[in-house]
Amino acid sequence: MKTFLRIVLVLVILGFVGLALFILVPVQRTGPQQALAPDWEPAEGEGYYAMRLADCAACHTAEDGEQFAGGRPIESPVGTIYSSNITPEPDTGIGGYTLDEFRAALYDGIRQDGAHLYPAMPYDNYRLISETDVRALYQYFTEEVEAVHNVVPENDLPFPFNQRWGLRAWNWVGLPDAGFTPMFEDDVLNRGAYIVEGPGHCGACHTPRNVIFGQDGFTARDARFLTGGEIDGWTAPDLRGPDSPPQRWEPEQLARILATGRNVHASIVGEMKLVVEDSLQHLTPDDMAAVVAYLRHIGREGAAGDPAPVAEDPDATKLETFVESETSVLLTSADPQMSLGARLYLDNCNACHFVDGRGANEVFPELDGNHLVNAELPTGLIHMIMYGDTLPSTEERPMRLEMPGFAHRLSDEEVAELATFVRSAWSNNAGAVSAEDVTDMREDGEGRIEGADVAPQAGQFVMEQAE
Repeated sequence: MKTFLRIVLVLVILGFVGLALFILVPVQRTGPQQALAPDWEPAEGEGYYAMRLADCAACHTAEDGEQFAGGRPIESPVGTIYSSNITPEPDTGIGGYTLDEFRAALYDGIRQDGAHLYPAMPYDNYRLISETDVRALYQYFTEEVEAVHNVVPENDLPFPFNQRWGLRAWNWVGLPDAGFTPMFEDDVLNRGAYIVEGPGHCGACHTPRNVIFGQDGFTARDARFLTGGEIDGWTAPDLRGPDSPPQRWEPEQLARILATGRNVHASIVGEMKLVVEDSLQHLTPDDMAAVVAYLRHIGREGAAGDPAPVAEDPDATKLETFVESETSVLLTSADPQMSLGARLYLDNCNACHFVDGRGANEVFPELDGNHLVNAELPTGLIHMIMYGDTLPSTEERPMRLEMPGFAHRLSDEEVAELATFVRSAWSNNAGAVSAEDVTDMREDGEGRIEGADVAPQAGQFVMEQAE
C-alpha cells in the first residue's frame, strides 16, 4: 500500500512539474516565411491595402469607437471577447511592438508579453500571410495609423476559458503550418487562393468547426473548407457545394455582391456586411476577379474546371420575369382558408418580396432558393424576421436599405409559422421552425427593439446616404 501511495505521489508531483513547464516555458514564435532584404520597404499604399485585405477594421473598431482602438464585443461559444487596441499607442495599443512581435501576433496569436490571444483573432488563417504583407501591415499600423489611448473591457469568459495558458494546447492541435503554398498552375487562381485562405480569412466563418472549436480545414485541399458555418446566430453559407452561390451565379453577380452587398439574387446582412464595407469593396478589379475565379473553381462538382453557371439575364428585372408556381398561385388567390403562414406572408412580406418570392434587383432579395432561408439552422431567418437588418453602404451602392423587424407585432408562434411557410414555399425545401426556436431568439435579443410604436411597418425600407 505504501508503495502504491508513493507511486501516486510521484505521479502527482510529475504532473504539477509538467503543468508548470507547460505554463511557464516561453512559447516559440514563428519567423518570416520569406527572405526579404533588411531594408525592404513596402510601396506607398501597400500597407493600407494589406489592411483592407485582412479586414482589420471590422473587428478592431467598436461601434461609434475610434478606428482600430478595439473594444468591439465578439461573441464566442464560451463567452464575450473584446477586440484589442491595435493603434500605435504605447500603453494600451501596440506602439512598442517590434516587427518580430507583430508577426508573432499575426502568426501565433502571441502578445508582446507572451500571453496568448484568443482565436477570435484569426491568427490560424493569418499564418498564410506573406512576409511582404506582414511588413506592409507593420509599417501601416506603427507609422500611418493615429495612436488612440483606449483601455478595452475585460473579456467575459468563465473558468477555465479565462486561463490563456490553456490556448497553448489548442494551438498545438489547431494551427496549420505557416506559409502559403500555391496549389494551382494559374497565377489568378493562386492569387484568389491567397486572399481567401490567408488575409481574407473567409474560412473563419464559412468553414465548420471541429470538436475543439478549431477551423475544420484551412485550404482548398481540405474537404470541409468553406462548406458553411455559423457566427453569432447567422448562417455563413456553403461556398463549395453544387448549389452554393459561387457555383450557381454568373461571375459578375458573385463579384457584385462581394463588392456592394447586393446583386439580382440576394443581399448581404449580418456579420458579413462589415466584411463588405471594410474589406471587399476596396479590392482591386484584378483581385476581385481572382477571388471569384478561385471560389468558382473549388466547387465540389467542378474543382478541376469551371462549373457551368446558371443561365440568366443580368439585365432582366424580376417584375418582367414573374415565375408561376404552386405558392405564387396560392398567394395570388388570397384564399381566406390558406394557412396562417401564408396569410402572414401576404400581410408582412409580399409588398417587397412579391408572391413569386423573387423580390427586386439589388433592393429586395429573392426568398425562393435563398441560402439563408434554406439553411439547416433557421436562426438567421428568425433573426431577420424579428429584428430586420441593414444592407452595407459602399462607394458603388451608398444607400443603406433597411428591412424592418417584426418582433413587436408578431408572436413567437406567428414568427414560427411565417418562417416555416417561407422555408417550404416555392422551390424551398427546408425544415419547420418551432415556437421554442423563436422564444430562444427573442430572449437572446431582448432589448434590441426600442419603441415598438415607432418601428417601421411592413413594406417600409430606409434609404440613407453613407457619410
